[in-house]
Formats: sequence, structure tokens, C-alpha cells
Amino acid sequence: MERLVLAAAFALSQVAFALAQDQSAAMYQGQMDHLDSNKNGAVDRSEYQAFMTTAFANLDKNKDGSLRSDEVAQVLNTQQFAATDANRDRKISQNEFMNRVMADFRTADRSGDGSLQ
Repeated sequence: MERLVLAAAFALSQVAFALAQDQSAAMYQGQMDHLDSNKNGAVDRSEYQAFMTTAFANLDKNKDGSLRSDEVAQVLNTQQFAATDANRDRKISQNEFMNRVMADFRTADRSGDGSLQ
């Protein structure tokens, strides 16, 4: 199964994120700057996790604690949705979402130091 490398971006009051299937893809500097809340020049695991927790909440339009395909159609294609839906119940729980994005973080963290630069 292809790994997803996550790149995050904001659009005014909405949170959106784009998934790329190329493991070598890196975040754009503007995205890094936005996620780098302590402004140390890197996005650490806790900053990324906090952003993704907020992203999940913003994507969960009906606030039922899970993401359905119609809620994420603009940011996930069918294959990406299926890869994230670990238990195949046709919805993505917050746990499934966080497991996927944090696994993607670990993949993108080539140095293994817990941060993306």
C-alpha cells in the first residue's frame, strides 16, 4: 500500500489539507511556517498532532466524531479514504485519522528526530 505524506495548508477560516502519494514530497515553506507554532524553524510531532486534531474537527462537518466520504471529498480521493478507513466501516474515526497522519509524520521525518524541517 502506498504511504501518504501529508501537507497541510490553511484557507482563511477553514482548515484544509492535501495528501500526496509521493513519500519524498515535503511541506511547502509557507505551510511549515504556519504549523511551526513555537517558531523554531521546524514542525515537531506535538505541533503536527495539534494541527491535525484541529483539522479533523474542522473536516467533521456534522460533528459526529467521524469523517464520511462526502465530508472529505475535496481533500481525499477514494483510495486515500479507503487506506485511512482501517476497519472498513466507510467512515474515518478520529483514531483512524490520527493513526494515519502520525504514521505519515513518522515517514516524512527522515532524520527520526521528531520534527520536520
